[in-house]
Amino acid sequence: MSAPLLEVRGLCVDYADSRFLRSQRQAVHALRGVDIELGEGRSLGIVGESGCGKSTLARAVLGLVAPTAGELRWRGWAIDTSDRPRMLQMRREVQVVFQDPFGSLDPRMTAGASIAEALDALEGVTDASTVRSRVAGALKSVGLDDGLASRYPHELSGGQCQRVAIARATVVRPRLLICDEAVSALDVSVQAQIVNLLADFSRHQGIGLLFISHNLAVVRHLCDDVAVLYLGRVVERAPREALFASPRHPYTRALLAAVPAPDPGVASRPGIVALAEEGSGAAPSTQGCAFAPRCPHAIETCRRQRPELQPADGSAVVACHRWRELGTVA
Repeated sequence: MSAPLLEVRGLCVDYADSRFLRSQRQAVHALRGVDIELGEGRSLGIVGESGCGKSTLARAVLGLVAPTAGELRWRGWAIDTSDRPRMLQMRREVQVVFQDPFGSLDPRMTAGASIAEALDALEGVTDASTVRSRVAGALKSVGLDDGLASRYPHELSGGQCQRVAIARATVVRPRLLICDEAVSALDVSVQAQIVNLLADFSRHQGIGLLFISHNLAVVRHLCDDVAVLYLGRVVERAPREALFASPRHPYTRALLAAVPAPDPGVASRPGIVALAEEGSGAAPSTQGCAFAPRCPHAIETCRRQRPELQPADGSAVVACHRWRELGTVA
């Protein structure tokens, strides 16, 4: 069996808290012992509230922030930012689509020039006819006419800008596409188009997707597996259908309960209690479960002992002392 595209083991990332004076700065634990794995052509959704560490995970995989501890492996290779030849290869194979479709494109460059820049930087392609052909093909692959190559970002709609950003990311034929809230700034109708486009890339070209989002409906439509983050830790990881059909962790249950029902007359899911107000930022590590202060099912054990990820049904894992008991609540 071939190695996974991406392996993350025990990943920790700390930041200095800028609210304190330099001599008194404390570490903010953005990620604490995160384990994920993503195979060729698979899609993994990363969900959780703001400040849970989703974007930090993406930046760590891209080598934009240095891990405090843990290991990241790309196709079996331990990612080492000092190994420039291997990092250059990885930069071509791992591309990213950002949240803001306008902010991610240079306003002084046309759509075609932005895509061509990726070809030059990552593959060294500079031949004019080859560049024109590749740019036109990339625009066509995202449903845009090649006549848009001469337009600037301010001449395009938000959906068109995001398609250009996807074309720029995929023109070098990457193996993994990291999408950090890639549809949250778009209208709902445009979101559906972009999500379907990403699904086509994954299905027909075998591109892996690491899809970071707070939109659970989008994640359910697009992703094969889902990992739930809470204050920098994975609290549940499961195949998509299993997680949405029978969430095991109280936090996952609360996230699903918070999704507005299409019919206002339909009551929320029984047995699921809404959360108390979220704290600001990632709190320092505690001895017990970080979710215990907000969990309606917490007992003394939860406050004294931090739960580790343990196998649940099938390939799911969950970090909760009481998940078996709560499984009867429905």
